Amino acid sequence: MSIEIPELTVASTAIPGLLMIDLPLYEDQRGWFKENWQRDKMVAAGLPDFRPVQNNISFNRQAGTTRGFHAEPWDKYISVATGSIFAVWVDLRPGESFGQSISMRLGPDRAVFVPRGVANAFQTLEENTAYTYLVTEHWSASSRGQYSYVNLADPELAIPWPIPLDNAIVSEADLNHPNLADAAPVAEKKILVLGGGGQLGRALGQRHAEDPRLDVYGREELDLCSATALDQIDWQAYSHVINAAAYTSVDAAETPSGRQRAWQVNATAVQALAARCLEHGLVLVHVSTDYVFDGMEKVYSEDSIIAPLGVYGQSKAAGETAVRSVPKHYLVRTSWVIGHGTNFVDTMARLARSDISPMVVDDQIGRLTFAGDLAAGIMHLIDHDCAYGTYNIQGNGAPLSWYSVAKQVFSMCGQDPQRVSSTTTEEYSSTKSPFAPRPRFGVLDTTKIRATGFCPQDQLVALHDYLSQLR
Repeated sequence: MSIEIPELTVASTAIPGLLMIDLPLYEDQRGWFKENWQRDKMVAAGLPDFRPVQNNISFNRQAGTTRGFHAEPWDKYISVATGSIFAVWVDLRPGESFGQSISMRLGPDRAVFVPRGVANAFQTLEENTAYTYLVTEHWSASSRGQYSYVNLADPELAIPWPIPLDNAIVSEADLNHPNLADAAPVAEKKILVLGGGGQLGRALGQRHAEDPRLDVYGREELDLCSATALDQIDWQAYSHVINAAAYTSVDAAETPSGRQRAWQVNATAVQALAARCLEHGLVLVHVSTDYVFDGMEKVYSEDSIIAPLGVYGQSKAAGETAVRSVPKHYLVRTSWVIGHGTNFVDTMARLARSDISPMVVDDQIGRLTFAGDLAAGIMHLIDHDCAYGTYNIQGNGAPLSWYSVAKQVFSMCGQDPQRVSSTTTEEYSSTKSPFAPRPRFGVLDTTKIRATGFCPQDQLVALHDYLSQLR
């Protein structure tokens, strides 16, 4: 005789992200058993992998006990252990769904996943009802200041409470919450940006006016290498961390002091940051480089085998390994970044306006990536909830050598490009000490990021725009 096993299902509701979970009850003459929370099965069925850290139980002795609408700064998974409730949810997140409400009866055979910013309330329908909930943040007295509320009797919502509120057991505070028209929307969590003084960090900082989620810090304000500074961050306030901080002095990294600094910033500090993101369930966005490759292949995909030549590339490769320990991560590889600050294009533009005719290497091949475009690509990954993993973001167009880029700069500045002469890396390095080995080819395949809907700019179009701004 076969026994029919009830099926666990996860279904969407009218409120985006609010999910209803039907829980199998295994019953016999003794009572019933259920798996109230089973991560593997529920994630496979469609529940977010939300990683709860605290379990709370609300025991209600009398039917009609009514607990008001609270939108809390964390995700929540609610269920009933004994008895039954009439439960209601109201979306208090900014956007089109603000004010959307749904209600349903909940018994032990059903649970609900409530995303951050959605207020929930319930009324007990039986005596001795136990209401349980898992949350993704530890409660603290300071977190209450981040709550948002709405009135149980709001006329616009017109909730059909089974037991009229006049006959229900309700706290004075819940009776006096604001109506929906006056309710404060729950602000989105912020995005912490480290390395705000660099070219990418400044590009992200320029986006702050349009995107107030971005909380940008330079090294003077928040040193990635300081454990004390990291410990003082209110991690609960953030959903993502973008690490744009790096030690990028490629040649200096070959010296004893530079080697230590490169490993400290690019590897050890990244490991400490990854540990905190893992602990708090944050998405870590980390920027890496084509220098993790040896440059022997003409094009590199996200799956290409890394083989760094110098200390800088080796330290960045170690940082990549640390980032991969965070399940929710975007590892973004890029190259030849041009933005606000000292860079190759600025140098060539300055020389074009002088009487100096530079000699530039012609055997290193890649593409320019402009910091604004790189910042846009990173925000695209975040805002479109793209699959976690490694992505290449690099300017579009035919690969160029540094020599070819220099000639383009001279030409766009109205100067004779023939003033630029070519040399080899070997010849150039003979006059420099220290001089780090460079990958000959740094061309990155951007097929994967394009498949998400983001198309990097053509590097020459972006170069023209950049030089126009310089002028």
